[in-house]
Amino acid sequence: MTPSAMQTIQTLSVELQLSQDTIIQESLKVFLEKKLRETKADIFKIYGKYKVTSVEALESCFENGSLEEKDALEDYHRLDHLEFKRDELSGFLKEL
Repeated sequence: MTPSAMQTIQTLSVELQLSQDTIIQESLKVFLEKKLRETKADIFKIYGKYKVTSVEALESCFENGSLEEKDALEDYHRLDHLEFKRDELSGFLKEL
């Protein structure tokens, strides 16, 4: 952590009468929640675009022929990554 970040945390700790650990933990929680919201928003954009509710549902569209794989393969890979990232971020939040 940079010296200026540590100084800010120390100052906040005194001013807010909170431990430095509490400030760091709460900051991390807010950061993870923001990233999770952004990730979910990206997921829902793809869900809406193809009218699906999961990466598996999008894959089913390929299998049943209602969607050409070549037309949506990039979104499929992005959605798969985003769902993994969502689950990972949720896990980090639960650990806090």
